[in-house]
Amino acid sequence: FTQRFVSAFDAALAPIFAALDNFPAYLDPWLTPEDFLEWLGSWFGIVLDESWSLTRRRALVSRAFEFYRMRGTATGLREQVAVLTGGTVELHETGGVASSTTAGGALPGSPNFAVLVRVTVDDPATINLARLDALVMAAKPAHVTHKVEIVKRAEVTDAVEVTTG
Repeated sequence: FTQRFVSAFDAALAPIFAALDNFPAYLDPWLTPEDFLEWLGSWFGIVLDESWSLTRRRALVSRAFEFYRMRGTATGLREQVAVLTGGTVELHETGGVASSTTAGGALPGSPNFAVLVRVTVDDPATINLARLDALVMAAKPAHVTHKVEIVKRAEVTDAVEVTTG
């Protein structure tokens, strides 16, 4: 009687024990089930787009801690945009500091902080501009205005052959 009674609990508790035994795999972006990936990314404020490939979404979540550490910096913004677009990213800032070497002199740079994010990709039609703009808005400092440009990568038409000898 006791063995049959306890075996009923085994069948009911086995899935719970299996989930607990595999919990570390749920915390690894490369191993976690696809439906758990979005929740894992939400821990770091990462919003995933279902139109992105699974590999791209996993790559973004796997670097989320690194991106969170670099949040608000030019390097962080450049890296996030590069992972999301797969393109080459250029940032152009107004720069400047709030002090001058001359007392009462003009401050260097522009008084209005701005950044231009230029992304060079093979096919600009594959980039969701609204999603990219939202990413830049979230990743940059709040007082900085921004503009996003998507540029088609120029094809090399005139190849030059170099022979050494």
